[in-house]
Amino acid sequence: MLKTLIIGGVAGGATTAARLRRRDEEREIVILERGEYISYANCGLPYYIGDVIKSRDTLLLQTPEAMKAKFNIDVRTQHEVIKINRQNKNVVVRDLKNGTEYIEEYDSLVIATGSSPIQPPIPGIHNENIVSLWNVKDTDFIKNYIQEHKPEKVTVVGGGFIGLEMAENLHTLGMKVSLVELQNQVMAPIDFEMAQLLHENITMNNVDLYLSHGVKEFIQKDKQTIVCLNDGQQIISDLVILALGVKPNSSLAKEADLNINERGGIIVDEYLRTSDKDIYAVGDVIEVDNFVLKNKTMIPLAGPANKQGRICADNLVGDCKIYQGSLGSSVAKVFDLTVANVGVNEKMLQALGKKKDKDYLTIIINQKSHAGYYPGATPLTLKFILEIHNFTGVYRTS
Repeated sequence: MLKTLIIGGVAGGATTAARLRRRDEEREIVILERGEYISYANCGLPYYIGDVIKSRDTLLLQTPEAMKAKFNIDVRTQHEVIKINRQNKNVVVRDLKNGTEYIEEYDSLVIATGSSPIQPPIPGIHNENIVSLWNVKDTDFIKNYIQEHKPEKVTVVGGGFIGLEMAENLHTLGMKVSLVELQNQVMAPIDFEMAQLLHENITMNNVDLYLSHGVKEFIQKDKQTIVCLNDGQQIISDLVILALGVKPNSSLAKEADLNINERGGIIVDEYLRTSDKDIYAVGDVIEVDNFVLKNKTMIPLAGPANKQGRICADNLVGDCKIYQGSLGSSVAKVFDLTVANVGVNEKMLQALGKKKDKDYLTIIINQKSHAGYYPGATPLTLKFILEIHNFTGVYRTS
């Protein structure tokens, strides 16, 4: 009987396991997850903190018991893989509940270790009331901290998806929110003129927005934290949420001498196989192809991770399915607006040396969601980027 070990759960690992069981009823499948939960709705965590989602249980998509009952998959939470022995085809596992270690053998291995929040070496960053939101444990801490300490002033550092969603939800709870972003705009995947619509709406909702501001230092004073910006401004905060992006959890792969890119992403082929033919990798931890530009990049999103998991499982049973790359589609609610993007933005094209009106065109359309005479129409602002191709033909008009 073949045996597949999967390191990590959530989107990539849990999806791989479920699909693999559907394709192979006999194989032994083991998920080794160092956390307490194997599958949860990451995107819903800020909304549980903000009481928009009332029940914590609705965020837990799958449990070890349910995986065992439905798929006959051996799920071991709080079991951390600390070493991969490629030559012997086994891993060293530490049971975090009792500290013991044991060896687990495999025929094939899937690395789905995901990513972790970035914490730069800013002085004071490890103060008690400074926390990142990334998993259920972080969510419980923030939720309990708010209930116990009732913070009035909160600073969110980072204007990406998590930072914006946390700013909105903390504002909904009645707190005074400051949002600090190092770049000149929030929501990096969209272009500046589109982000300006978000900036206007954020400030209209009485959130203090600090763009082009980095954090120099965090100073603990009594039970508060002073967020010191690079230009000398100070923001007094009862709670600080860090949302500074993520980095791949690839140390296991690196120590096993698998090929890694300069950003720490595991390099895989089109079949999601690493430099070891018996080891695959999926999710935030891997390097992918940008579907439009065909270059290598990192796109840590749940959608691609789920798709990669299904393709990986199919290839484990003998298929030769290709993962063709990621578009990076995303959507988020930001106060009164919904922002979405897909594909390549203009900043990326300019960084590649592309020239507007020579290599590409941009079109901005302002329209309503449906005919204006029918009630409930909302304004839409759309930006399209069109690649210019050489045309050698005859234009025909009528």
